[in-house]
Amino acid sequence: MGSYIFRRLLAVLAVLLAVSVLVFAISSLLPANVAYLILGPFAPPEQVRVLELRLGLTDPIWQQYWRWASGFLSGDLGQSMLMNRPIAPLLVEAIGHSLILTLSSFVLIATIGVTLGIVAALHHGKPLDHGVSIITYLGVAVPEFFWAIVVIMVFAGWLGWLPSSGYEPLASGFWLWAQHLIAPTLTLVFAHLAHVSRLTRSSMIEIMQSPYIIAARAKGLPERIIVRHHALRNALLPTITVLALDFGRLMGGIVVVETVFGYPGLGRLIVFSIQNRDLPTLQAAILVVAAIYALANLTADLLYARLNPKIRYGRNVS
Repeated sequence: MGSYIFRRLLAVLAVLLAVSVLVFAISSLLPANVAYLILGPFAPPEQVRVLELRLGLTDPIWQQYWRWASGFLSGDLGQSMLMNRPIAPLLVEAIGHSLILTLSSFVLIATIGVTLGIVAALHHGKPLDHGVSIITYLGVAVPEFFWAIVVIMVFAGWLGWLPSSGYEPLASGFWLWAQHLIAPTLTLVFAHLAHVSRLTRSSMIEIMQSPYIIAARAKGLPERIIVRHHALRNALLPTITVLALDFGRLMGGIVVVETVFGYPGLGRLIVFSIQNRDLPTLQAAILVVAAIYALANLTADLLYARLNPKIRYGRNVS
């Protein structure tokens, strides 16, 4: 297991290296000069030349990449050209906000999604199963922005319980902070619940019809023991992968939700960087998102081994 973890960490580093090269290459191959993107298309040539020299844009491309990558490894993510601030504190703040939103949504998605999937599988073909299926089909078919509009109309407009957008720090009071967190959390739960529930249901139905479950029933084991100790552990294996990917997506890909609700997370920072052509901030943010996805997949692989001891990584089993 130790050798497997080491190899997977090397693979994560290789992925991040490839992403860094790709991100830097794409930004360097933009059709317009980066200095003009920052200063504007009508900037005087003298100012453009000064900015090019200051940013090192006249150096060879490999030298520019090495300077950027080595600074990233040392913790120097560069300077935001728009806000004239170091990028690292901006990313840390945005990641902190997104992490709070992600964890609150992830716990609800995992708990409710797995529970609905198990309940639907255990009542396969019955009205309860059909009811859960209808609800989850709505989650698959309806995009995130629609759920955001529904949450705003119902909880902010009709009931008046929650603010429609914005963010308040915890120092302003727990309830005020939580009010601004509930609406985007509900939106993410509605949008992602269906994937976890549907996958858990299909996997659970398949496991419950497997020969070893039939043999356990023939031995007279109680149904709750069969479900809890024999079926559920194996049925959750594919669900873990979806949950890991959802965690990575929630951290770096909830652009729509954070934009609609004005939530200052990582996704909104990426959109802000794109809209304002802040390339250094955009490069650093994309690389952080790639790292989150890679680590989420690594976590999923390790949980596979934990839930299924028959899995042996790094060696053949005869």
